[in-house]
Amino acid sequence: MNNATSVKVYHGYGHTHNLVVYGHVFKFKAKTTQNFSINLFVNIVHLFKLFVVKPYAFARVRLNFYEQIVYQKAEYDGFFKFEWKAEKDVSAGWHSVKVEALNDDNDEVIAEAEGKIFVPHITQYAFISDIDDTIMISHSATIARRLRELFIKNPRTRKTFPSVQKHYQLLAKAHTEIDQPNPFFYVSSSEWNLYDYLVETFRFNQLPEGAFLLNQLKRWKSLIKTGKTEHEGKLLRVMRIIDAFPNQQFVFFGDNSQQDPAIYHAIAEKYPLNIAAVYIRNIRPERQAYTEKLLEKIEQKQIKTCLFTHSDEAIAHSKKIGLIKL
Repeated sequence: MNNATSVKVYHGYGHTHNLVVYGHVFKFKAKTTQNFSINLFVNIVHLFKLFVVKPYAFARVRLNFYEQIVYQKAEYDGFFKFEWKAEKDVSAGWHSVKVEALNDDNDEVIAEAEGKIFVPHITQYAFISDIDDTIMISHSATIARRLRELFIKNPRTRKTFPSVQKHYQLLAKAHTEIDQPNPFFYVSSSEWNLYDYLVETFRFNQLPEGAFLLNQLKRWKSLIKTGKTEHEGKLLRVMRIIDAFPNQQFVFFGDNSQQDPAIYHAIAEKYPLNIAAVYIRNIRPERQAYTEKLLEKIEQKQIKTCLFTHSDEAIAHSKKIGLIKL
């Protein structure tokens, strides 16, 4: 094993005929342990280290899934994506997967890591949620305030909106067995650098376990631009999820601080039969009229919509339309 090289595997998703898992190979990655300090300097150093990475461009990687082997090559930024069909039926639930980075000249393993893939039950709803300013208070529209949240807070002191945990937990358990929660996909413009940070925040706040789909890795020089990337990528990531589960009904959550209403409108135009409801948190009242117009267009596709300020309003709406059983 090469001590400098490392592999990072993110939660994947899919079903027997279409499994997907993402990850990165690094030539160097600064050592970071989860940090829950209230010291501003300690938090800044920790955040900075998340962006001190050197990707392993075009690394050869090998996936092992129940003795099924799949080879792949990473991209220029060390990012890899395995998409494959399982040789045997894969049951609903979480499944382990191993990814190995291989020497360029032979099959010697230079680094490896384990990950997990979630296979939802076919009859369930699926939920796709934005993160910043939908679940977590992030001030995404203002770079200075967004960086202030990142620098001053640690993963356990980042604030989520009141009652959002209650709403998501109710949805995770709705219309399904207790041991088969509905799948959640968390899609964000934040970079893969923040993956462990976000997973810790979500677990600490008892939000449903799910697959994260984040944005292209950034180096430390681009830290000040965190979260500021094109939203077309977000649209594509959401469409890939729907394409992977064509038989499930999706519910979307977002906010109107940036482009979520327009993204979800575009998806409603393309996949009207796959979407049960769209929820938008009203973060920017000055954009309320514009948001309402887009939601009206979505409703014309026979999709339920809800513009809300507090999650309690969204919970009441979910009960009203039968997403949550009374």
